[in-house]
Amino acid sequence: MSKGLILAVDDEAFNLDILTELLDDDGYEVVGAVDGQDAWEKLSAGLRPDVVVLDRMMPRMDGMAFLQLIKADANLREIPVIMQTAAATHDQVRQGIDAGVFYYLTKPYEEAVLLSIVRSALDDARLKAQLRSDVRQQKQVLGLLRGAQFRFRTLEDARTLAVFISNGFPDPERVVYGLSEIMINAVEHGNLGITYDEKTALVHNGTWHDEVQRRLNMVEQIDRFATLVFEAGEDAYSVTIHDQGKGFDCEKFLELSPERATDTHGRGIATAKMLSFDALEYRDSGTTVACRVLL
Repeated sequence: MSKGLILAVDDEAFNLDILTELLDDDGYEVVGAVDGQDAWEKLSAGLRPDVVVLDRMMPRMDGMAFLQLIKADANLREIPVIMQTAAATHDQVRQGIDAGVFYYLTKPYEEAVLLSIVRSALDDARLKAQLRSDVRQQKQVLGLLRGAQFRFRTLEDARTLAVFISNGFPDPERVVYGLSEIMINAVEHGNLGITYDEKTALVHNGTWHDEVQRRLNMVEQIDRFATLVFEAGEDAYSVTIHDQGKGFDCEKFLELSPERATDTHGRGIATAKMLSFDALEYRDSGTTVACRVLL
């Protein structure tokens, strides 16, 4: 069974063959396109890939022009795009991020890096889709909720509570992904103390979930919770989340950064701030975060 459908777009036949072979050997179904125009024609004909791996510099239609078409289409804009380029300057990476690229591959890249980033892109897209599906099933009574306080300990607690609480907001599908990311951060980086570099290595090795579970089972973690307070006011809806960790340097994670564009994670807080909330502020050295949606 295929792990997912990948649309690979590259005008260099040699590069496209290598990319197709690496992904195919790892269990993905791959459809190739020789430039942005070819790729757009395939999408227009009904192709719906799970991920697009896109070269930037191509004839007829380059990667940026193709990306603009995808992000302008409501049926396609949620497909994660991995941009591959031979020499990405800081400004080029920033331009791609602003246009909707969350993942970057700089040629030449290692096979393990490619597969790790594709896996992360798929996991992220599937999480978003699942959260939105869960939200649609719980919209009714939760709209009457005016205030509540909860505590959570595990990643599953965080995702379940995110779905529940998002239904208290006027637009649950907008809020749910960002809320889930902020709460997961409170568990893994806050209470469990998994650093950014540690997660990078764990995701690369495919052992992140195992390490999270190992730390959750540690004696000192059994009674350690994060808390969430929800309030529905006259002019805004808000959640305040507090963890029992040591805090972190939150400022550098509030924006999508070209320096971290090739990393397999680290986009959750910036994405939440950009897409899910009208205001997001970390306090108490990063152990408390307040998120608001204005009415």
